[in-house]
Amino acid sequence: MLQYKIIPVTPFQQNCSLIWCDETQEAALIDPGGDQHLLEAAIKQAGVRLTKIFLTHGHLDHVGATAALVKQYNLPVEGPHKEDAFWIDQLPMQCQMMGFAPVENFQPDRWLTEGDTLQLGNERLDVLFCPGHTPGHVVFYHAGRKLAWVGDVLFAGSIGRTDFPRGDYDTLVRAIREKLWPLGDDVSFVPGHGPMSTLGAERKSNPFVADHRFG
Repeated sequence: MLQYKIIPVTPFQQNCSLIWCDETQEAALIDPGGDQHLLEAAIKQAGVRLTKIFLTHGHLDHVGATAALVKQYNLPVEGPHKEDAFWIDQLPMQCQMMGFAPVENFQPDRWLTEGDTLQLGNERLDVLFCPGHTPGHVVFYHAGRKLAWVGDVLFAGSIGRTDFPRGDYDTLVRAIREKLWPLGDDVSFVPGHGPMSTLGAERKSNPFVADHRFG
């Protein structure tokens, strides 16, 4: 079964997740935004072997530790969608704008799109293409756990910002309603920031995407 641990990192308290297959002990980090020492401590505590990095999108607080981890562990990077390449290319500018220490650029080994799958040991995650917050944002869904990692697409009581370059509010709302809602109300999700929630709870009460707003 897939196991996971959420590790808030950076001044933005971004929810990096350490996930692993408990049969093979192969592990991946989803959105390692920074604070590499905290990530390495979590890996050691879990007693797992880090083999991959999965990225939902290209914003600094989600990818900031990627290059350093790749260099140290020789890891492949999967995701996000290629439409977020410009965000990754602009990491030095992102660091300067957000007041972060400089980080190195990197290039993903595999761009992801709708219908792709991620393999981790004996576990598989499905990839959903959910643009709007960024043009290349993807979501990872584990059917056995009924659990999704949604990055900055959806939060408990809110949705991702769309005022960044190439963000789009209508595209984001459509992605949430057309890609996430069909997964089922009983699906829990790990957002990029803040507490977990369920899709059912957000369909009922989220002021941006609740069903009652759309008749």
